[in-house]
Amino acid sequence: MAKIDPADIGRPLTVGEVARRAGVAVSALHFYESKGLIRSVRSSGGQRRYGRDVLRRVAVIKVAQRIGIPLASISAALASLPEERTPTKADWTRLSSLWRRELDERIDQLTRLRDQLDDCIGCGCLSIEACRLRNPLDELSEQGCGPQLISASSVHDGTVHSDSGGR
Repeated sequence: MAKIDPADIGRPLTVGEVARRAGVAVSALHFYESKGLIRSVRSSGGQRRYGRDVLRRVAVIKVAQRIGIPLASISAALASLPEERTPTKADWTRLSSLWRRELDERIDQLTRLRDQLDDCIGCGCLSIEACRLRNPLDELSEQGCGPQLISASSVHDGTVHSDSGGR
């Protein structure tokens, strides 16, 4: 990619320029903006224009999403940064240490979940009274007998669909 002309340093970027430079779709930029993760201003013709700091912010968003950080956490982290300033290495160090703790907690939770899978018969608690994964403390027994997590539509079409979309 060609170097930037020094005269263009202060020039706002179009949505297409940001998408191309950041490696994301224009629709992703619109989505990030709708969620308050990035900001634009409108030109006299109503077109979006972005400051160059948005390139680093989009990079932070992409990395955070890739490692599984929820958008709410990303939004809170970006809100802690000063507006219209490119995030610095110190900013990234602070954000990544917060996310590291969050990831460590999720890893611990997933490890415990994985270690409990041996007791699961994989059917969404159809026959285990006290499944530690889907029915801790046999809470579903209060709803009656039988497979409480199976939808009525599954009875008609012969497939099994849980109440959580198959999860």
